[in-house]
Amino acid sequence: MFWERHRNAVILFVVAIILVVLGAVMVFLWYVGQAQLTGVVPTVLGLWTMAAVVNFLLNLIFWEIVLIGIPIIVAAAVFWLWWRRLPIEERQEYRFFRNRSRTRNGGSAFSLLVFIAFCFKISLDGNWNLPFAGWTFDYLVYSYLTAVVWVLIIIGIPVVIGIVLWIAFGRRRRS
Repeated sequence: MFWERHRNAVILFVVAIILVVLGAVMVFLWYVGQAQLTGVVPTVLGLWTMAAVVNFLLNLIFWEIVLIGIPIIVAAAVFWLWWRRLPIEERQEYRFFRNRSRTRNGGSAFSLLVFIAFCFKISLDGNWNLPFAGWTFDYLVYSYLTAVVWVLIIIGIPVVIGIVLWIAFGRRRRS
């Protein structure tokens, strides 16, 4: 059994995961404080703008990658080297990742596309640098729904074309 043979490595791996999660939270909290102190974002939520949100998110992603992501890559390389040093017979004995359905991992791309379309809509309306406090709830909801419709149209047109072509060429092959 893997646990019996490699107890120290498993414990080290679990401790590393806990440290990564704690580190990511600490970097997030550090950056929130720094962003407010340096004026990257307003301290009052009602004064936030889409520009401030996007700027905050991009800077947060940068610092998380630099302070957490790079050490994770180094640790993954060390783990990979350790794993490759195990005898081939032992490695084949363990099968940690079974064939799983990929459908449960979907949705993130759609949400990202909707967020990008939402940012584009806000920018087109000229509200990019206007505080959220000046927005109405109707404007927020309708802008979000407009972004969803844009993404559905952008994705839907190629899907419809593909279905039409599949039906058209599929019937010709059968004839």
